[in-house]
Amino acid sequence: MSRLHELVTALAAPWVVLSPRSGQLTGSGAEGVYARDRRILSRLAVTVDGREPVPVHVGERDAATHEYVAQVEGLGDTRHDPTVMLYRTRTVESDGMTERITLVNRSRTRIECRLEVALGTDLAGTAAVRSGAATSLPQLAPLPDGPSRTHWESDDTRVVVTADPGFVATPQLEPGAEYTLTLHVTADFPKSTTGFSIEPPTDRPMYDVTVSCDDKRVERWLERSLDDVRALQLAADDDRYLGAGPPWYLTLFGRDSLISAGMLIPVDPGLAAGTLRALAARQGTKVDAGSAEQPGKIPHELRAEVADHGGGLVLPAVYYGTHDATQLWITTLHKAWRWGMPSDEVGDLLPNLKRALTWMREYADPDGDGFLEYIDESGHGLANQGWKDSVDAVQWPDGTLATAPIALCEVQGYAYAAAIKGAELLEAYGESGDEWREWAAALQERFRAAFWVDGYPAIALDGAKNPVPGRASNMGHLLGTGLLDADEEQTVADVLAGADLNSGFGLRTLSTAMTRFNPLGYHTGSVWPHDTAMTVQGLYAAGQFEVASAYAEGLVRAAEAFEYRLPELYGGRGASAERTPTPYPLSCRPQAWAAASAVAVLVASLGIEPDVPGGTLTVTPGESTPWRTLELTGLHVGPDLLSVRSANGKTTVTKAH
Repeated sequence: MSRLHELVTALAAPWVVLSPRSGQLTGSGAEGVYARDRRILSRLAVTVDGREPVPVHVGERDAATHEYVAQVEGLGDTRHDPTVMLYRTRTVESDGMTERITLVNRSRTRIECRLEVALGTDLAGTAAVRSGAATSLPQLAPLPDGPSRTHWESDDTRVVVTADPGFVATPQLEPGAEYTLTLHVTADFPKSTTGFSIEPPTDRPMYDVTVSCDDKRVERWLERSLDDVRALQLAADDDRYLGAGPPWYLTLFGRDSLISAGMLIPVDPGLAAGTLRALAARQGTKVDAGSAEQPGKIPHELRAEVADHGGGLVLPAVYYGTHDATQLWITTLHKAWRWGMPSDEVGDLLPNLKRALTWMREYADPDGDGFLEYIDESGHGLANQGWKDSVDAVQWPDGTLATAPIALCEVQGYAYAAAIKGAELLEAYGESGDEWREWAAALQERFRAAFWVDGYPAIALDGAKNPVPGRASNMGHLLGTGLLDADEEQTVADVLAGADLNSGFGLRTLSTAMTRFNPLGYHTGSVWPHDTAMTVQGLYAAGQFEVASAYAEGLVRAAEAFEYRLPELYGGRGASAERTPTPYPLSCRPQAWAAASAVAVLVASLGIEPDVPGGTLTVTPGESTPWRTLELTGLHVGPDLLSVRSANGKTTVTKAH
């Protein structure tokens, strides 16, 4: 079975193609053309005289356009040099895919051959592909419409493929001549029963931000990341957001889309505004255990249909099983406001802000102990509802799983920040925020009394209110929230500096000292770029420059290893054991918050903190950074485009032209 890390991804959301480096789609594993949570084609194979060409090279022009180069054996000259070549230029667009297949004769003789394209589909849902259930699905029978057009139909989904001039050709090529066959793939989808559908944006913005750095890897990292950000964009009612990652998660997510959009505010403030509005429009209004909906709650994910992930995990099309997206919605709104989101647009979201704050107090703490905890009441939802949402994400040092309800440490940090920042927003619009400042102060006091164990914050409190010890990345998310005082931030930074957590390629999700540490465990020892980047943001904000810089350098090193397209996650063995990180086989690549991490790290290292409503801009670059010179040009701060440069201890800020 082909794993994601072995496949080449061409993307223009919501369409994506995952193929081996040959460009051939064989129906194996996750290979295929996808759109709107459906595998549109599982097979697209080109043969010449019944033989598959021999792969030579893949050229990725950008996120959406790839060229596959192959040698055709058995034709042309009989010398060592390849003389008959096949070039496949694949371009993914918002409404389909086009592929130009060109046969080129560089030999000294005239050639004649049979060029054939074989197609097939199972129209499997992405959840079925990921769980392996799609392997038992039959290939649908094609419905030919002539020699140059065919289609498939199932469950109101219709796939159409055209070939110009036809799916089978017998070109006769003189020396130096070439022949091109062009495929075009489109599809029609059933109308969503939930009122939500996965749609492309009207326009994908070209980013005018540039970076100049003495470490050229940083420049390549940002360029590749922004290319992926463009390709990952989707829209809901003309509000742009980032799909989390192809092919499994290419839709609107609460947590993922908010974290990504928040990181990208300096380069694309409209993306954050669109994400905030899209999620606010779907904010919970009632109590429903089956979907985990509650009044004021921001949803976890939205799809057009139920997603059966296997193993009893069945998520409704609109699912609210997240215990942190609501707080993140509030803090993202606050950040967007501080960076210059128009006052009237922020004001329009104040009713949603109030409902989100109320959810934290009235629904997020079901047992009334003053902490935000979760439990899956449906029996078919996510057992863990923080960003580490796998079954074994919260465990004791001996590997025993923590019992629900679970109060994660970072969820409390997000809640504290949401209350303080929510209060600031309310006060800016003429309303009182006192109750939320008092609520935050009480949470801070309770956290200090209950969560600290073995000299650091516990991962969580379990169902018996026992702190679950273990050095893990969770504590990194507390930095910068305000929940910790300066001494506590120093303590957390010292823990994060340890070799058991710092892999040299980023922050391990779980310490190597834990019994169940697994470098390829989804949340139990792997490295997630966004997890590291969020910790880097907090470390720089806390003045922990050396630790922040060590992790920033690790991400740059990892980006280089992955050709500057960081995956969703990768292995945590570490730089002492391997020169480049081991890929995680099922990792999405590209992935939204991994791509956004480049912007987050660079902006954090420069210490850029605008307050557009207050008319101030603070820039305090870290005293220690992995580079000597860094300049970001084209940053959006209110109505202005700014350039910020830090070099040799000197900082300059200018308006970009």
